[in-house]
Amino acid sequence: MIETIERMLSDLERGKLSRRQFAVSLAVLAAGASAVPGALAAPAPTGFRAVSINHVTVKVPDLHRTSQFYQEFFGMPLKQQSATVHILGVGDSFFGIEQGDGKTAATVDHFDFGMADFNADAVRAKLSERGLKFDSSNSKESFKFYDPDGFHVQVNATDYVGHVS
Repeated sequence: MIETIERMLSDLERGKLSRRQFAVSLAVLAAGASAVPGALAAPAPTGFRAVSINHVTVKVPDLHRTSQFYQEFFGMPLKQQSATVHILGVGDSFFGIEQGDGKTAATVDHFDFGMADFNADAVRAKLSERGLKFDSSNSKESFKFYDPDGFHVQVNATDYVGHVS
């Protein structure tokens, strides 16, 4: 699956894949990953193990237009909503849509890995060892950090369902 994501990122960077196609492809991979959890059973060298793509969140110029498209075209049910966020169901995962500032193009805001035996303090400690920055919240449930390439990544237990504010 990692090779597939790397190939998709490469296609995105070369313009062969739009941001929207990238986001949808990640959502499809997440749905497929939850159907075959045994395929991802090899432990990571650090001792942490991502076992699913919990969700992908995009920022868009028109929240309602985008949400309606994904609900109608892909049959994704609306699970949670606020004035600026919609969470759509994708199997055991979800697809987050956030209202952008309306002036910029749609972007992938972040992606989220569901981790086996998630321990926020242990993950933060390992990120600190690598010199990577993470959010300042003390949440034991979920938090975000920036990977070495600047991607915004969220991590949490596999049963995380998201929250709108």
